[in-house]
Amino acid sequence: MISHFQWKELRNNLVRQEWEFSFFYKGEYFLGVYYKDGSISWSDPAPKEEERKQLEPRVHDLFLYHVYEEH
Repeated sequence: MISHFQWKELRNNLVRQEWEFSFFYKGEYFLGVYYKDGSISWSDPAPKEEERKQLEPRVHDLFLYHVYEEH
């Protein structure tokens, strides 16, 4: 389970939108950049491939909720 999810806007203009995010997963700290097209760049240490397949859809869902939905 993802815990302590945090995000902040890095860039927001007509050409690019980027957000930095961080969270803990299974006791490990992960950091990355989320782009408007839904792609993710992971900082070191990046999650293993099998974990990445599980984490990326969850991170995408969190951004849909926190950034794109009107609250």
